[in-house]
Amino acid sequence: MSTAVALESVSMVYGHGRNALLALDQISLTVRTGELVCLVGASGCGKSTLLSLIAGLDRPSGGTVWVDGAGTPGLMFQDPALFPWLSVAGNVELPLKLGRVPQDVRRQRCTELLATVHLSEFARKRPHELSGGMRQRVALARTLALHTPVLLMDEPFGALDAMTRDRLHDELERIWTERGLTIVFVTHNVREAVRLADRVVLLSSRPGRVIWEQVVDLPRPRRIDSPAAAILAAGITDRLRAAVACHDD
Repeated sequence: MSTAVALESVSMVYGHGRNALLALDQISLTVRTGELVCLVGASGCGKSTLLSLIAGLDRPSGGTVWVDGAGTPGLMFQDPALFPWLSVAGNVELPLKLGRVPQDVRRQRCTELLATVHLSEFARKRPHELSGGMRQRVALARTLALHTPVLLMDEPFGALDAMTRDRLHDELERIWTERGLTIVFVTHNVREAVRLADRVVLLSSRPGRVIWEQVVDLPRPRRIDSPAAAILAAGITDRLRAAVACHDD
């Protein structure tokens, strides 16, 4: 299987001299094409920084970051960041408009994307008329608009209630499978990671280092509350707690 994302000895330092902060330290990580990898770690371990480096929003202080495919990876955050004055369709079309895609192509692409996230009938609604889960689906459709093969997700479902999050897990898994996407998904929720991932990568407390990788070979579709997922999540949580305790000492 080919490689979609590769990081080799990546470090990230903010500031200079006595004020320098080492956020990431010598991280090496490979994500295969079509793989869904979840990054898990304590707050401040550099998970979001790592996504910013993969997205090309920052340059590493050391090491190399390589991403396969044309264009910049799609990046999705916890906050859907929709423009309130635009309709659902207008929000989805925006990156295409900024990319000077012809209007007829934009509209066709938007129609396809809204169908993909099951929001066709809400195309003319404004964001304030939607639920939190629906707004996140609009954000996902907008992220997919430019046909990026690599999707980076920074705790996109963290602010949602458990039922809505569960439905969006199903939606994401469906879209990931249908489109053959490569996904790097950041979460602090270990059970969510086990529910979604082919592989869970555990990062240490600052500075972030890869300290453990767990292949998740549970059959799909999965349930976040299944006994098998709970057992695997508990084992990862124990390792995370040990890493945090070691850092505190």
